[in-house]
Amino acid sequence: MKTSGNTILVTGGGSGIGRALARRWHDAGNTVIVAGRRLDALEETIAGRDKMHAIVLDVESPDAIKEFARDLLADHPDLNVLVNNAGIMRREDPTAARDLGDAEATIVTNLLGPIRLTDALVDHLKQQADAAIVNVTSGLAFVPLPATATYSATKAAMHSYTQSLREQLRGQIEVIELAPPGVQTDLTPGQATREGYQPLDEFADEVMNLFAQQPTPPEILVERVKFLRFAERDGTVQQALDAFRAY
Repeated sequence: MKTSGNTILVTGGGSGIGRALARRWHDAGNTVIVAGRRLDALEETIAGRDKMHAIVLDVESPDAIKEFARDLLADHPDLNVLVNNAGIMRREDPTAARDLGDAEATIVTNLLGPIRLTDALVDHLKQQADAAIVNVTSGLAFVPLPATATYSATKAAMHSYTQSLREQLRGQIEVIELAPPGVQTDLTPGQATREGYQPLDEFADEVMNLFAQQPTPPEILVERVKFLRFAERDGTVQQALDAFRAY
């Protein structure tokens, strides 16, 4: 993936990792569109920045995604990079029957949303030079956090989906997976200041350095996530699960 001269769409660009990376890509000389549910948050992301744009998107609605894609490509026909970053994370207790609303919303937002948006844009992206799709998964794709079982499962599914997509689009669109560790954001209550999580700016700077490598790695892995990414290979899955008991 080239580092500048792109037109990049970042979903979930109103906060956290999406906002931090969108701003850094903009600083590197790219046109960046941020999308998300809250226009006020998106406008805060782009405030005072030329060649940054905000568009409201509800990733839970298939019809809204199709309409969004049509409007997006009409306004930004040079779009060549899609970053599927939007996601939600909810704690759950699957040990007894419960309302599955949070679990179902997590699946729709974290898994169906990226699949639907990729589907809406893939034909266009195949016609663009230097096209790329970046899917943001998680270290929890490799070792689940039991308290967020559905979130972890959606990220594992997106890891698998990304591998398949990479093979099917080989030679047409570059497909990259970004798997963060725990990062200090507002993804869950108290996470922005949670001890032991990677500071957001430190994470974003490390990610941008990895994206600058040539060729771009198929998996963007900061140092802090490698314990989870390679836990199965290294025989440390149970050790990681034991560490998660504190969360």
